[in-house]
Amino acid sequence: MSQSINRRGFIKKSLLSPAAGALAMRATQNKIQAANTVKRSQSSPGVPASEASLPKGKIKNLEIGRLLLGGNLLTHFTHSRDLKYVYNLTAHYNTEEKILDTMRVAEAHGVDTLVIHTAPGIVSMLKKYRYRQGGKIKWIICPTAQVDSDPDAYTEQVRMLVEEGVDAVYLWGVSADRLVSQGKVDMIAKAVEIAKDNGVPSGVGAHDLKVIKECEQNNIDADFYIKTFHHHDYKSAPRPDELTTVTAEVPGYWCKNPQEVIDYMKGVEKPWIAFKVMAAGAIPPRNAFSYAFENGADFVLAGMFDFEIAEDVLIANAALKKANRVRPWRA
Repeated sequence: MSQSINRRGFIKKSLLSPAAGALAMRATQNKIQAANTVKRSQSSPGVPASEASLPKGKIKNLEIGRLLLGGNLLTHFTHSRDLKYVYNLTAHYNTEEKILDTMRVAEAHGVDTLVIHTAPGIVSMLKKYRYRQGGKIKWIICPTAQVDSDPDAYTEQVRMLVEEGVDAVYLWGVSADRLVSQGKVDMIAKAVEIAKDNGVPSGVGAHDLKVIKECEQNNIDADFYIKTFHHHDYKSAPRPDELTTVTAEVPGYWCKNPQEVIDYMKGVEKPWIAFKVMAAGAIPPRNAFSYAFENGADFVLAGMFDFEIAEDVLIANAALKKANRVRPWRA
């Protein structure tokens, strides 16, 4: 008898399941539609900011939130390893309208600073957002001119950025890595001095820890560092036998020896903005942000699509609240 009843119950449930499934699908669609409506309202000009906020730190007199918006996804430089289609996918998604929307969403959720390089068209887009649309997001920008081979062009780029309203300037990490490898540390000092002479905080970017070491040992008067930092607990991370030969161009590498970075940065008193903390998408933000803040970073620079920002802010705030730091806050 019980088997018969169970069969009848099973048949009854099976007959009802399409209707139940349809109802569930409609409910889900309604939730998605409501969420999209909220997202659109948050990204529309003139809409007040949400209640979201982030703890802040200072670089000189520049106060910024501890989670910064990275510019690589906005300039479509995705570091997508051997997935060649991702570059074009990002370029098609992050149109100028979407980039402006992304900055609005960032501001609405307490992310008040963008870090980016002088890719073609970027400065004019930033000016449009700030001066035509009333955007308040701060700019930390690295010139792409080469200070050693064309110092006049580098100086002119810095002057132009300051004239347009940049809040801080830093030497591009790609350039700093090369200058150290070529024994041109004096050129790093020159780049730092050029930005300082123009009246803005002046930093140095780096993938290679040697850059920071050379700056510290040579008393280069940088105001902050932007240094890659992430652990190696992800599938495409370099294997131990690769670490002596791996370069920044090899997929999976952006922080060659994280423990060495942790140990060295403990003694560095300048503010440290950690970037590539997610190893270009290989490490989830919940894991990456906690690792960076607990191990000494003063700020985290994260590439984020517009739809990721709200959750990433929540994750960053949670990571900051529970961080048991090995390095004092330097900003």
